[in-house]
Amino acid sequence: MATSATSATGVTGATSAAASGPADASAAAATLKAAADHLLGLQDGAGWWKGELETNVTMDAEDLLLRQFLGIRTAEETAAAGAWIRSQQRADGTWANFYDGPADLSTTIEAYAALRMAGDSPDAEHMIAARAFILESGGIEESRVFTRIWLALFGEWQWSDLPVMPPELIYLPKWFPLNVYDWACWARQTVVPLTIVNALRPVRPLGFDLRELKTGRKTKAQRGFFTTLDRALHGYERRPLRSVRDAALRRSADWIIARQEADGSWGGIQPPWVYSLIALNLLGYGVDHPVMRKGIEGLEGFIIRDERGRRLEACQSPVWDTVLAMTALRDADLPEDHPALVKAADWVLGEEITNPGDWSVRRPKVAPGGWAFEFDNDGYPDTDDTAEVLLALNRVAHPGAAAAIRRGADWLEGMASKDGGYGAFDADNTRTLALKLPFCDFGAVIDPPTADVTAHTLEAYAALGRGQSPASRRALEWLVKAQESDGSWFGRWGANYVYGTGAAVPALIAAGVDPEDEMIRRAVRWLEEHQSDDGGWGEDMRSYKDRRWIGRGESTASQTAWALLALLAAGEIERGRGRANTGRSAAVEHGVRFLVRTQRSDGTWDEDHYTGTGFPGDFYLNYHLYRLVFPISALGRYVRAVS
Repeated sequence: MATSATSATGVTGATSAAASGPADASAAAATLKAAADHLLGLQDGAGWWKGELETNVTMDAEDLLLRQFLGIRTAEETAAAGAWIRSQQRADGTWANFYDGPADLSTTIEAYAALRMAGDSPDAEHMIAARAFILESGGIEESRVFTRIWLALFGEWQWSDLPVMPPELIYLPKWFPLNVYDWACWARQTVVPLTIVNALRPVRPLGFDLRELKTGRKTKAQRGFFTTLDRALHGYERRPLRSVRDAALRRSADWIIARQEADGSWGGIQPPWVYSLIALNLLGYGVDHPVMRKGIEGLEGFIIRDERGRRLEACQSPVWDTVLAMTALRDADLPEDHPALVKAADWVLGEEITNPGDWSVRRPKVAPGGWAFEFDNDGYPDTDDTAEVLLALNRVAHPGAAAAIRRGADWLEGMASKDGGYGAFDADNTRTLALKLPFCDFGAVIDPPTADVTAHTLEAYAALGRGQSPASRRALEWLVKAQESDGSWFGRWGANYVYGTGAAVPALIAAGVDPEDEMIRRAVRWLEEHQSDDGGWGEDMRSYKDRRWIGRGESTASQTAWALLALLAAGEIERGRGRANTGRSAAVEHGVRFLVRTQRSDGTWDEDHYTGTGFPGDFYLNYHLYRLVFPISALGRYVRAVS
């Protein structure tokens, strides 16, 4: 991460020789003010905030492949996307799934195919380097299933060599294993259209072939019940019951169309969006059909164009960004009736979801009252956004907030899983059978309770005076049991144990746990042991697959803030007042100095490293607003604690 020796306040950063001394409270306050001013300047006129949601180049490669499949790809779009994809290639010819991460075979294959569409010659130096890595890694044969599905659409892979997911899946009742509601919301919206694609097995022209990426070796054979089931399904695919198959295709299409959002998306995320367009097109919906046209035009709102080229956001996070910004500005001591906060609350209140959705399948008696992540995603509110919305609205003076807060809290209580914890989108979405299917080799496909979401929900209950409710007490018990043996908590939606611990400790303290409780002391020790020499905290995305990376990585502003929020909640300022030399917690002071020292001249921070998680182990996010909102919250709470 790039750093600056001088902060926006003009205060020179601390040297290593002063690493054990107390931070300059006035410097922290000036750093906080510069950051808060910058954040205020980013607010949209309508009241919301939204930072870029950066992912990897598969989004851009698949966008070109989608347009090629639909016959709508233009030379201008292709050239601009190609420029972006080229800019993300590393010196060794590969592409990764996150900044400074290991080379990824499937991502590199998709990027290579996109650049072939953009006119890059296979004999160009950068293409030769990419191809060498692909072949050394096993070629197309070793790529993930989803990559081979994209290639099968253009005859570059055999449909018969892919796992089968039949459209008859749509008929399975909700109590039967592997029914569509056993899948996480993002997975079910992806699987249903893919069953149509799998059944119809199209092949359309790509304009070139990719035989140079194949090794000729067979993919590794798998064994077990689900492999046997897949072979049986392949047999059925050769001779399906025609009347049942046709009815399943029609019902699946109706299911898809019913879930299209107002902005043309499906769930506000890329995977179900692109596969739904492909599936409907295969069923005879032309690109001029209203549903198709709305979906294609909606993609335009997710495209970013700048001097580096054209890139597609996998998702957008305005609700999440807005409420985190509101909380940050209140932590920075912005008055509760400040016009920026009132305007933000106005917008957030207008985003409340008042209709049922797929979550109602498991909780039919729960009244609506949640919030989603995106501008338009009325079918899939989530508990994490709803908890943060409630925390933010509760701190703003808005006459219309009370009723919405009550509905949101009631909805949260109804969305608890049987064990007391909280998943993001559904209750009791815990059946693991889907994980064993050969089809599911990429990403999380179920939505079980997690520590970070449960912690945010518990913190909201405490802030709203519901800390003694049955739902709150059960969430507390769940979170206590979820602590790892080393004192940390796993982070599902952020990287990783730093995120989970940064969420759990403030929630537990808010719920009434004594800061001297051994559970809290263990968490504090874990954070202190994983602080970097520069004073910051960082955890690489590789920690999801390789335990050697747990709590280790390049220090970032957002992860440093998460750790500080936990330490401050645990009372480390108060505990340190009587300590020799510092009078405060050395870990907190060192972390604050890191934020002061690395602030940019415009009031924000650089953060190339990804700290957001889509699918643990497979797909990651760089929330461009994280580097600002979380440091503001941490610095604001620090300044208040030491004043």
